Amino acid sequence: MREKEYLKNRYNAIFSSIGMILLLSGLLMLTPFLVLFAYPGEAVHLLAYGVPAGCLGLTGVLMRRLFRPSSKVTLSIQEGGVIVLISWMVVILFSAWPFMAVLGIPFSRAVFESVSGWTTTGLSIVDVAAAGPMILLWRSITQLAGGAGLAIIMMSAIVGPTGVSISSAEGRSDQLAPHVRQSARLVLIIYSCYAVVGTLAYRMAGMSVFDAVNHSFAAVSTGGFSTRVESIGYWNSPVIEAVTVPLMLLGNLSFVTAWFLWRGKLRLVVRNGEVRLLAVLIPISVAALFIFTCRALYPQIDKSIRVAVFETITAITTTGFSTVSYGNWNALGVFVLIMLMLIGGGTCSTAGGIKQFRVYLVWKLVVWEIRRALIPRTAVMERPIWEGNRRIFVDDARVRMVAVFIFLYLGIYGIGTMILCICGFSLSDSLFEFASAIGTVGISVGVTSAKMPDIALWAETLAMFLGRLEFFVVVISLIKLGRDGRLAIA
Repeated sequence: MREKEYLKNRYNAIFSSIGMILLLSGLLMLTPFLVLFAYPGEAVHLLAYGVPAGCLGLTGVLMRRLFRPSSKVTLSIQEGGVIVLISWMVVILFSAWPFMAVLGIPFSRAVFESVSGWTTTGLSIVDVAAAGPMILLWRSITQLAGGAGLAIIMMSAIVGPTGVSISSAEGRSDQLAPHVRQSARLVLIIYSCYAVVGTLAYRMAGMSVFDAVNHSFAAVSTGGFSTRVESIGYWNSPVIEAVTVPLMLLGNLSFVTAWFLWRGKLRLVVRNGEVRLLAVLIPISVAALFIFTCRALYPQIDKSIRVAVFETITAITTTGFSTVSYGNWNALGVFVLIMLMLIGGGTCSTAGGIKQFRVYLVWKLVVWEIRRALIPRTAVMERPIWEGNRRIFVDDARVRMVAVFIFLYLGIYGIGTMILCICGFSLSDSLFEFASAIGTVGISVGVTSAKMPDIALWAETLAMFLGRLEFFVVVISLIKLGRDGRLAIA
């Protein structure tokens, strides 16, 4: 009985926290109403956003009132994972409502678009040429919020100690300041500045205000939703591409690294393993794409260089913007993009993928093992690596975690690729598209469309969700919910 009371008190705290996230998400769903100042005709769609926003807000208020812990509770990371899992699932489902109500698309397609937005993937089945400004802005807002885990960060700033477990479970364990609330505020400041500066830069580069806002939100969140069918390629502008590239790179950096950059601590930035990996990968990939792929396809040398640079950075940062189609690319060009999408962006950033820190650590392990073979067997060898502003020593537990994650990631990638192949897509297209989905990238070779089979659609939907929450949060949270459920009814 005492154990049940203890469990009840902790789940009261969990559901109360979920209530706060739902309340904030309900308020977020009202933000598309801002387009009414410029597009008053969009008022016909008010109920499509107002009803789900009201449902989320009301549910959040009721949960805050009904589930109040009897004492102050500091939740564990596992319990934070339960909050993240349930919150994301509920918010994603309600966020799909406008897509069904406004565009009239089926439930499965609406959920796909919602998941793609919140996970900052950018794969889309929506015809943006026929979509109105309110639905286009809503897509961009979901990416902006999902990229920074905005609802989670906002709640972390409100609930104090509980926020540590939630932000850690959501994949943002690094803190910019000793206190979660202060760290959350710094993240919000950095992220907001990215979006504002990006909007102004796009406007100066020639975009309309509406296009500038949407593309800035999508760039800093490494999301990739665009208001144009041709994405950034619509403008064919070196200036707009020059604005987009830094925004994608900033979104790729972890917020800790970005904070060091803001404070002018360049030495700490250069020490970062992810930055060093980027400094090697980007030039090599650009050179490979330029020499073996782009040079033959785009005769003008400036166009070839622009394409090689832009497509490399959009893939490695998992942003998903594009300036060209990939239907006429050779096998090497497609392979380079697949590898970059699998590697992905920075840890604790808005990007997806295996993450650059894990890849950098695996490379260091290879170097250490070669070095170990060249020293006496009795010698003790340290394995130091820089993580943020700390010089840490890698132990076997850390290596084991990274190895298990990469194995699981590649295993799911292989299964997903087979599912797309079963649906009739070629191996090359399946490898490319599923790498884009699981890495939350968003560039496409045409597999993802409104007419794709349901099994392929749901496979990509699950891949985007797992890729954003990094597998372990989902699996461990489901196991915990099952165990606690059995204890509650025993």
